[in-house]
Amino acid sequence: MNIKEYEFTLKFDLRNHYAEPASFVDRLAENGCDDALIGIGKKGYIALEFIREAHSAYDAVSSAIRDVKKAIPHAVLVQASPDIVGQTDIAEFLGCTRQNIRKLIESDAKHAPAPVHEGKYSLWRLADVLTWLQAEKNYPISDVLLEIAEVNSQFNIISSLSKINSTHQEDIRVLVG
Repeated sequence: MNIKEYEFTLKFDLRNHYAEPASFVDRLAENGCDDALIGIGKKGYIALEFIREAHSAYDAVSSAIRDVKKAIPHAVLVQASPDIVGQTDIAEFLGCTRQNIRKLIESDAKHAPAPVHEGKYSLWRLADVLTWLQAEKNYPISDVLLEIAEVNSQFNIISSLSKINSTHQEDIRVLVG
């Protein structure tokens, strides 16, 4: 299996909202996160933008999370991206206009993936949109981009599931299944 380069961002809650994220930068570099740009803009949170080489997107993301947790054991993953995106984000990934994406989705609403949020701005899972564009519209989609979007979606879904009240989990699974 070939080694590929994956670009993704991981955002973590430091579980101490007074923690100064800058105090973790050296520790992160020493624990394997030297392939990431570290964002330290908001107290109590830290974001790492990785360009990581690995055999798979899962290997890239999971090893990055492990490296962050070695450096900051109490950190909790808040979000892996790219995953949830709007039309502008999709257009940027594909190198086209937002209007082009809007037209594609509206003209084939029956087959287009359903948004995960509808409102003034709709949001989709990037993996769902890329898969649809590739299969239904014959768009040339980067395998690496599709793979990282699928893996990030899985990490985010599992992270969300862990927040469900345990007394309601099974009932909720039945209701939405």
